[in-house]
Amino acid sequence: MEQLAWFVAHTRPRREKKLKEYCDKEQFIALLPCFQSVHKYPRKTVQFDKPLFPGYLFLQIYPFQKSAIEQNEHVARVLTVFDQDLFAQQLQDILKALAVGMEILIFPEIGPGQRVKIKQGPLQGMEAWVEARLGMTMVFLRLEFIGQAAAVKVPADYLELV
Repeated sequence: MEQLAWFVAHTRPRREKKLKEYCDKEQFIALLPCFQSVHKYPRKTVQFDKPLFPGYLFLQIYPFQKSAIEQNEHVARVLTVFDQDLFAQQLQDILKALAVGMEILIFPEIGPGQRVKIKQGPLQGMEAWVEARLGMTMVFLRLEFIGQAAAVKVPADYLELV
């Protein structure tokens, strides 16, 4: 008899909530840890629920159900969790911290001194060195050309490690 197991669905960009809706409809156990983000506009303030881990949805399903998830249009790939107990404990800890309202910061792997490729925006395709980080979402890149360097500010989610 197969047991429920944890899997991680790597979603296509900005499709985490759509995949969560699909899983809820199909009665799959799916967790999408979110935090609240507030954006102030000139005439109003809007509160959003943003995924804590953009691009990922955590699933507890039977292994035979994995193919149904992989075939979903919102999924890029499904990752297998090898240490089920450790993963379950770490996920539980994060959910507990969110439940009590603790501020959780995610530290992406992109940091100063690393070489990156810009994957979207007007500089798409260029490679650069990360000069510094500005908070959680912005990085300063050093673009070298003709023996000179220029620094530009780019959103961190536009980047991938080279």
